[in-house]
Amino acid sequence: MLPCFLDVVIDMSKTKAKKKNSQLIVRINDEERARFVSLCEELDTSAAREVRRFIRGFIKEQEKQSGD
Repeated sequence: MLPCFLDVVIDMSKTKAKKKNSQLIVRINDEERARFVSLCEELDTSAAREVRRFIRGFIKEQEKQSGD
């Protein structure tokens, strides 16, 4: 039984996401924030998830354009 447990632990560690340990503070007006958060809730997602998705896409696009 123990080897199976260890296999599961090893497999789980391979799929572990990168640790989120930094913050980005963005100042926007109250109305924009409220609308953004509301839309995210309607779409069953979070504001943080959508901002991270935007940042990753932006980085990827810029790297593609600059040939990095």
